[in-house]
Amino acid sequence: MLKVVRQTGQTLYRIWFHILVAVPILIFFPFLVLFASREKWYPQFFWMARNLWAKPILYGMFCWPSVTYEQQLVKGSSYMLVANHTSMIDIMLMLVVSRNPFVFVGKKELKNIPLFGFFYKRVCIMVDREDTRSRTGVYIRAQKRLQQGSSICIFPEGGVPEEQVVLDNFKDGAFKMAIAHKIAVVPMTFYDNKKRFSFTFFSGGPGNCRAKVHRFVKTDLLKSEDTSSLRNSIRETILNDLINNG
Repeated sequence: MLKVVRQTGQTLYRIWFHILVAVPILIFFPFLVLFASREKWYPQFFWMARNLWAKPILYGMFCWPSVTYEQQLVKGSSYMLVANHTSMIDIMLMLVVSRNPFVFVGKKELKNIPLFGFFYKRVCIMVDREDTRSRTGVYIRAQKRLQQGSSICIFPEGGVPEEQVVLDNFKDGAFKMAIAHKIAVVPMTFYDNKKRFSFTFFSGGPGNCRAKVHRFVKTDLLKSEDTSSLRNSIRETILNDLINNG
C-alpha cells in the first residue's frame, strides 16, 4: 500500500513538473517569441527564461536552489560553463546559477519536445554529434554569440548517464571550444538533481538543489593539444567534489 501511495505521489509530482514547464511559456508566449526573433534581443529572452521560467519551476517543485561560489562570474565577461548532467532540472538550475546570459549547446533531438523545442531551436546552438559539418558549425555560431557578450554552456558528458554512474566520461567539445576562443572554463557541481528529478519515472521529490561554482580555469596560454589535460582536470574537480560532498 505504501508503495502505491509513494508511486502515485511521484507520478503527480512529474505531472506537476510538466505543468510548471508549460504554463509560463504559454503565459509569456508573445514576449518570448518577440525576444527570440532577434539575437540582439537574447539578453531579454534570457532574463525571462531565468526569472519567469526556471525559478518558478524549481520553487514550484519545492526544490530550493542553493549555490556556493568559489569565484563570482563577472558581468560582461564570457565563459564556458560546464557541469555534471543528471536531470531535466539541470537546465533550470544552470539558469539560476548564472545571471550572465549564456547559450546552451545541445543535441538537436531536443527541438522535437513540444513547446520547449519551439524556442530551443531558435535560441540554442544545436549539434548533431554524428555529423562532422554540424560539429564544425557549432564553433562558428559560438564565436558569434561570444562576440555578442554571451557565455556558452555545455554538459560535457554528452547526455545523461545511467543512474549508477556518478560522472560519465567527458567529450572534448567544450574544452576545444574554450581553448579556441580563449575563454575561461567554469566547472560546476550539481549535487542533488538526480535525487530531486531523475529520469527514473518512480523517483524524486522536493528538497535542496545544491550547486557549487568552482574556481575558473583560464585557457589563454593553452593550445589545442592541451584539450585532453584540460578535460581531465575539469572532470577530476567535479568528480572529487561529487564523491566528497554529493
